[in-house]
Amino acid sequence: MSETKAGNIAQWSGLSRREALKLGFGAGVALTVFGLEARIVLADEGQVLKVANPAFNQDWSPLRGGGVPYRWNSAWWASPMYFDAEGKIHPYVFTSWEGSADNRTWTFKIDPKAVFSDGSKITAEDVKGSWNVAAMPNTKSQRADQVLGKVAGYADVGSGAAKDIAGIATPDEATVVVTLSEPDPIFFMRLANHIAPITKASQSRGEDGEEVADWYLPDNGAVYSGPFRLTSIDIDAGKLVFEPNENFFGPKPKLARIEITSIEDNVTATSLLKSGEFNAHTELVTSTIVQDLGAEFAAGPLIPTSQHFWFNAARAPMDDPKVRQALILAVDRDGLMKASFPDGPHKKADQVINSVPGAENSGFEPYPYDPEAAKTLLAESRYGGPERLPKLMFVGISSPANEAAAQFIAEQWRQNLGISAVDMKPQQDAYAGPDQNAVQIFRDDVGTRVPDAVSYLAGSIASTSSNAQNKMGGYKNDKVDALLAEAATKAADDPQRVALAQEAQKLFREDYAFIPWYAQAMSRWASANVKGMEKNLDWQVVAPWDIAIG
Repeated sequence: MSETKAGNIAQWSGLSRREALKLGFGAGVALTVFGLEARIVLADEGQVLKVANPAFNQDWSPLRGGGVPYRWNSAWWASPMYFDAEGKIHPYVFTSWEGSADNRTWTFKIDPKAVFSDGSKITAEDVKGSWNVAAMPNTKSQRADQVLGKVAGYADVGSGAAKDIAGIATPDEATVVVTLSEPDPIFFMRLANHIAPITKASQSRGEDGEEVADWYLPDNGAVYSGPFRLTSIDIDAGKLVFEPNENFFGPKPKLARIEITSIEDNVTATSLLKSGEFNAHTELVTSTIVQDLGAEFAAGPLIPTSQHFWFNAARAPMDDPKVRQALILAVDRDGLMKASFPDGPHKKADQVINSVPGAENSGFEPYPYDPEAAKTLLAESRYGGPERLPKLMFVGISSPANEAAAQFIAEQWRQNLGISAVDMKPQQDAYAGPDQNAVQIFRDDVGTRVPDAVSYLAGSIASTSSNAQNKMGGYKNDKVDALLAEAATKAADDPQRVALAQEAQKLFREDYAFIPWYAQAMSRWASANVKGMEKNLDWQVVAPWDIAIG
């Protein structure tokens, strides 16, 4: 270390120049300052992941089950199991799982080596407490129901009628027994994610059963179950620092530090990544990502998530099936992909599902591009043509790629159908008004956190799904629902499980309720010199302990 660098560190840290030089021998020394606080961080030279985050998030609790901070849950929290980038399940806190003959009772065993960052054991009571607090309505988890919804008693906690999920038992400190309200052959797969991560329940949950405010902050003495621990956070500045958890029960982390800094502007973030000042991004969605930052930055496997434009059939003119069909057939979907992601990394989608068993050879016939048929259908509708159509409004147009896609669709409708009254809004919750101004088209993703076609469709086209209820105006097809309900009773390896799901998707096609857009590649969002940034079907870095620079 140079005398100058040692002098600077000494000035900020209060160490003598000689002490700073001594610390620098054989290791890189980095200085991190938040406000007036300064500290020395011992680090392997260069092993710092510098992440640009697209939002100034005010809440980093790992119990929200979604949002931008969720992308980093795997860095500091352990989950029961996890999926790798190829969709293979791996043990983590749970080393084994076994279902009863009727798939209503599941028994899980905890790794005896599993400990928190303070060295205390991860127990069955910690797992139970973590799940209970995630289920509480005031916790406002976005997706706890996707993990725990079928556990007996979950609905009572979710409604506020109870504080503990009745179907979770802890016969000893290393065993968790879960009783379901209905058989679920793939329940174990639902736990392989970080939606409801394992926390120290005595810290995260108060005596009243509610989540303790800011329990996860280092200043509150929080302990962590993942490979890294949060050491600094400045919400107003949008900066967080994570360092290795010395007591992590898995592989030793290769990084010395993860620094997350909020940068909301995509252009600025791209420039900083190009210059090398940052080497990773949480979620960069631009049409020119490959041209700007290279194919490797955006590369990644296709995951069971797809983006589409969903029709709200409860709003005029989408309540006329011929209008919906006309709007679909008037769009060149090859051109749609060229307009939004000309160089990838995503792939054109023809159907709802992707990257799950049954996506290939599903029997779903892609919607054709047929402007002449579209004109005929619109003329045959009760509106008779474009002049009498109410204004068409898109929402969810919140990124450059989303905007490019929506504008392409609108231009296709103008050219092929003579429709010119189209409006676009970025936020999905910022709409109101009578039918003339209400939303007819929602841009949103659907997918699954398990590699299963039934779960994929149950969360997107079943009448009970949020997508059907809130985006598609209460869409309901009794035959689709019946097929998916029957499929859900079949074992994961039963061919009928896939066949019934495929049949349900083919029936959904005939309702003409969406414009398929793309199947999502889970991009690395990291520079070429960053290794180990592969993500899984749940947007999580698979093995954060393996991330390395160089």
